[in-house]
Amino acid sequence: MRTILPTLLLLAFTVYCLVSIVQAPEGALRSLPRWAWLLLVLFFPLAGGLAYLIAGRPVGLPTQPRPGPRGPDDDEEFLRGL
Repeated sequence: MRTILPTLLLLAFTVYCLVSIVQAPEGALRSLPRWAWLLLVLFFPLAGGLAYLIAGRPVGLPTQPRPGPRGPDDDEEFLRGL
């Protein structure tokens, strides 16, 4: 029973790192190519995952600005219908 929680946590951590590696934009990973990070995390889950988070994860990716919430008073069509 004592080994279930650490095993589940390690599995969740490994899956998180693998998904992050696969979803990272092409060329955004640092230090190693994508296939090397995947192998490192698969063969050495804890050490490879920590190494990826410290030295390989993309940082400062440009994000698209999201439009702020619009209230009904900002919608001209809504105001015309009043």
